[in-house]
Amino acid sequence: MSQDYNNPAFKKLLEKLQEESWQLELLISGFAIFGLFTAYEPINFYLEEALATGQDYKRAIFTVAKISCIILIFSLLIHVLLRGLWIGALGLRYVSGDIDYEELNYGEKFTKYLKKRVGSFDKYIATLENYCSIIFAASFLLIFYVLAMTFIIITIAFIANNILDNDLVPDWLKMTLGIPMMLFIVIGMFLTFIDFITQGFLKKKKWLSKIYFPFYWVFSFITLSFLYRPLVYNFLDNKFGRRFSFILFPLFIVIFVSFSLDYNFSNYFSLDNNSNDYISNRENYEDLLDEKTGFVDNVIIQSKVIKDNYIKVFLPYSQRVEDRVFRLNKGLKPEDDIRGIKSDIVVFGNNNINFSKRDSLRREYIKTFNTIYYAKIDTTVVETSFIVSQTKKGTLGFETYLPTKNLSTGKHILEFKRKALNKEKDTVYYSITKIPFWYYPD
Repeated sequence: MSQDYNNPAFKKLLEKLQEESWQLELLISGFAIFGLFTAYEPINFYLEEALATGQDYKRAIFTVAKISCIILIFSLLIHVLLRGLWIGALGLRYVSGDIDYEELNYGEKFTKYLKKRVGSFDKYIATLENYCSIIFAASFLLIFYVLAMTFIIITIAFIANNILDNDLVPDWLKMTLGIPMMLFIVIGMFLTFIDFITQGFLKKKKWLSKIYFPFYWVFSFITLSFLYRPLVYNFLDNKFGRRFSFILFPLFIVIFVSFSLDYNFSNYFSLDNNSNDYISNRENYEDLLDEKTGFVDNVIIQSKVIKDNYIKVFLPYSQRVEDRVFRLNKGLKPEDDIRGIKSDIVVFGNNNINFSKRDSLRREYIKTFNTIYYAKIDTTVVETSFIVSQTKKGTLGFETYLPTKNLSTGKHILEFKRKALNKEKDTVYYSITKIPFWYYPD
């Protein structure tokens, strides 16, 4: 029956489902809001981890997931509030019926004004119903818009990395294929955006529509708009939907601004201040890290107050660290860089791995790392011997232990530094972080 959409029985079924859809809306919204609030913290954690470790593909995935989560939470909460108001209005109508302006016994001026502005109570209920239904549908339509923007950015990045910035691609192919493709995507992106905010202006003008159609056809696949296009045009074919569509773009801005708001309680200090000589940030101390996540995105020591005869120093791994190792020891950079997404599936016949060579390269890697990174306590350089290790939560990084037998009791500053080569190939030293601690042995 669902295939014969002109069948009267099917249309009758749709009308019945329309009348009862509010129950499904509330059920889906309730479960979705609960799930989204539960998922928001892990998504934010994995996004921070991807940013800290330089995993671009994970950063893109979790950025989209976080944006989608924020949009859905915001819009579904509004939907639940309005739907609750709608249910309350229905209950009140059952008890009190329509608004009886004569019973209110107001003056003639107020009675005329209220009849014109407020009108029928049934009209108010119908308006709430329209808003609830449209907001619920638009909540998921907004996610498709986010995905559309994401796929456009991915397409641009793909052309730039695999054609324009690929040394294996000849220059003539870059000029004849890469540049025209990039121009087509960039121009099409702007035309699609203009058509979106003007609600189809480019489709209405005869000569503009002919120019715009090739871009529209290609971008329908890039943005996956063929999946949700009927929903969009159903919004735009009535006055109420067009008005709502006008606020979608400002709504994006309002949502992101509202979730970025924070309260500054000082003109000089905040919770985001990095550790230095006079500030200690909890993210630099292992025993103060969040118990749930335990994510390490900076240099850490075991505690703010050191009672042991050693200081444990841990630096989390990131692709930037490995890039620095490659710059100082070019012999370690492999011809085939396997960093990024990989599969655990083993291809038969690929057993020609020289394990002894890999072990020697790993040792050379650690040796190079130890020549790049070093530590100072106060003004004294301390000998370090880093090895690859993991935290309890599985964060990969580099770990070493510094002796404290020569330290006096009281406050000290651990400074973690690295060396690098500048453009003139001169050796320069950068301070990564300064971590204050207090040494009070038992």
